[in-house]
Amino acid sequence: MDILRRKMQSYSRLQRPVLVLNASFEPINICAARRALVLVLKGIASAEEESSTAVHSTRRAMPVPSVIRLLEYRRIPHQTRALSRKNILMRDRYTCQYCLKVLPAGELTLDHVIPRSRAGESAWENLVACCHYCNNRKGCRTPEEAGFKLARQPRPFSLHTSRHLMRLLGKGDEQWQKYLFY
Repeated sequence: MDILRRKMQSYSRLQRPVLVLNASFEPINICAARRALVLVLKGIASAEEESSTAVHSTRRAMPVPSVIRLLEYRRIPHQTRALSRKNILMRDRYTCQYCLKVLPAGELTLDHVIPRSRAGESAWENLVACCHYCNNRKGCRTPEEAGFKLARQPRPFSLHTSRHLMRLLGKGDEQWQKYLFY
């Protein structure tokens, strides 16, 4: 049982968010600690800030980075994010857009504002995070027909959205704050 507990703790450490900086120290992304460790070990990035936890191998202990910086500058084109459940939930801050409850990802669904049965598309502008209760109550109706009001109109994931999420996550990590100056 002790081995299982240690494996779960190690897994959660490797899922922690890590701020990714370009070589110019500009924040460009957030990745999981596991990905950050791979980038550092491959020599693509260096750890600028480290957390108090470490991952261990048989020969070595390596601190888990909190902030990494790419060693070569990467030109970041106009960012578009893939339309995915994860990105919709992040954009909506894991909040039901009808009742405003903040819930874990597993307790949220995606709702088509204009139902698919009425030719509603699966697009950024038509998908919102929604709890199971509200989604069942809304059914195949529009929010107006169901007596619901959207918290905010759904929009595509933009550079502004990405930076806002970085700032929100950075509030909980003092090491990030000096890099999130905008």
